[in-house]
Amino acid sequence: PTACPPTQARTSTMNSLKPSEAKEDLPEVEVREEDQMLINEFGRLNSRLHELQADSAALKEKIEHLDDATTELMMGGDSVRLKLGDAFIDCSEDYATEFCEKRQERLQAQMDAITAEETTILERQKALKKALYGRFGAAINLEE
Repeated sequence: PTACPPTQARTSTMNSLKPSEAKEDLPEVEVREEDQMLINEFGRLNSRLHELQADSAALKEKIEHLDDATTELMMGGDSVRLKLGDAFIDCSEDYATEFCEKRQERLQAQMDAITAEETTILERQKALKKALYGRFGAAINLEE
C-alpha cells in the first residue's frame, strides 16, 4: 500500500465536492460584476437601515421623555428647574414648556426625515430583491 502524495489527495477531495451537492442541488449561477455590485448595494442599504432603526428608537424615547416632561410641567408650580447639559437653571413654567415643545418639534422633524429615508431604502431593497432573486432564485438569501 503506497500513500498518495498530499497534492493528489487534495485534488481528489476537491473534485469530489461539487457545488450543487453543497448547496442542496441548486443550479450554479455565475456571479457577474453587475450582480456583485447589486449585492453590495443591498448590504450597504441593509446596514444603513439598521442604523436608522436604532436612531429612530432613540429619538422616540427622547420624544416620549419630553412629552412626559411637558405633562409634568402642566401639573407643576410657577418656578421649575430646567436641565441644560449638566447644569440646572431656574425658569418659569411657561418658558420650560415652550422649551420642551420646541425641542420636541425638532426631534419630530428628525424622526420624519429618518422615516422618509427608511421608506426610500425599503423601496430600493425591494427592487434589488426582485432583480437578484430573479437572477439567482433560492441560491441567494437577502432576508434578515
